[in-house]
Amino acid sequence: MIAVVAALLAALLVNLAFRSRFDSYLDQQRTARIEQISAAVTTAFSPAGGWDVDRLEQLGPGLAMAGADVRLLDPAGQLIWPTAGSDTAGMAAMHQRMMGSGPLAEPVDVPVTIDGQPRGTLVMALAEGSVPVADQDFRTSVNGLMLAGGLAVAVVASVLGLLLARRITRPVAELTAAAHDLRSGERSRRAAVTGEDEVAELARAFNELASSAEQQESLRQSFAADVAHELRTPLAILRSQLEAVQDGVLDATPEMISSLHEETMRLGRLVADLETMTSADAVSFSLQRIRVDLPDVVRSVVAGLEPRFAERQLQVALRLAPAQVTGDPVRLAQVVTNLLTNAAKFVPAGGRVDVSTGCSNHQVQMTVRDDGPGIPAEEIPRVFDRYFRGSGARANGSGIGLAVVAALVHAHGGTIVAANAESGGAILTVTLPATDPRVADVGPRPPRPSADAGRRQPAATATKERQ
Repeated sequence: MIAVVAALLAALLVNLAFRSRFDSYLDQQRTARIEQISAAVTTAFSPAGGWDVDRLEQLGPGLAMAGADVRLLDPAGQLIWPTAGSDTAGMAAMHQRMMGSGPLAEPVDVPVTIDGQPRGTLVMALAEGSVPVADQDFRTSVNGLMLAGGLAVAVVASVLGLLLARRITRPVAELTAAAHDLRSGERSRRAAVTGEDEVAELARAFNELASSAEQQESLRQSFAADVAHELRTPLAILRSQLEAVQDGVLDATPEMISSLHEETMRLGRLVADLETMTSADAVSFSLQRIRVDLPDVVRSVVAGLEPRFAERQLQVALRLAPAQVTGDPVRLAQVVTNLLTNAAKFVPAGGRVDVSTGCSNHQVQMTVRDDGPGIPAEEIPRVFDRYFRGSGARANGSGIGLAVVAALVHAHGGTIVAANAESGGAILTVTLPATDPRVADVGPRPPRPSADAGRRQPAATATKERQ
């Protein structure tokens, strides 16, 4: 419709412009004939004898052939000579009927000036069709060509428009069908669109989104299976041991009670990680932001984890430069705890973990480096993804520790990057905005958290409730 309207509008505008120019052309032709008649009549005047009527009569046949009615008046307005009263009047009428020139137009007064003196006035009425008989046919044919050309252009434009529209809507329809199939459960469905235009870019973004959703679904299923396995193992141990005590097969010795307590602590750690993960998206709304000395948090966490590191014969080296941030000390302690326990999972017995802090360019950096096997190159982009567990992860991990770290760091307005050292081992670098020393504490400083609070939290909570 746009093509048809545009073509017809163009034809109309061209027709109007042509009509205006054609009318101007007719006016020029009419003016030229008036000037020719005036010049011819002027030859019948002599300064000595005035107007020569005989000479004017000789001009009559020519004026009659032109279909013109001419009257010559003197300066006083008296009639000198008319073509209507001459012998050629009948010839003029017959010529008009034969040529079909139509009736006479309104008369035009043309002053006659000779040698700078007014000698009279010519009152001329030209036949309306004397000039445009052939020209009107020409204008009509041109208008017809304009209309036919406009319709032809409209048809061609419509066909091209339909082809272009189908070319555009075909990938859109494919993208829509892929979205419906994906919503219906076909996780492997992708939009088959090629090209470099905006629709192709949208299709590629859709395919990337679908691939990410499929990957997340696979990770979620794998994670659910891992969590179910980790829950099943301690529960099976607890059940078998308790049933053995109930049946009198085993006695409730201190060693058994310690073993059962360790299994409950394992369940508690898993539940705590899951709870943190589910609330990580909203953690920025629950942060208690105060000025925190990050080296103090690291020292506290390392002191709390010292028994675990000693058990695995791991050496922890600290290089802590002053670094203050504005954040939640409990959440920051959780970040440090997860990073160190993650390193402990992969560093072999007798290995080393280096923790350093520093401040530069209004940013605080904390680096945790170990001398373990490092992170496989293909897994580095995914180590902070939810539900992702590395190929070298041990079975006693929940698999969401680093995802919790990333969520907490981002909630503090920072970033975390994983890489491998050239000499071996993994490097995890946390970058946080440094605290402006001119800014005072937002609120009272809470008590410093213990680094093993997450590990012993279920037992501590139970003791508090009993008290």
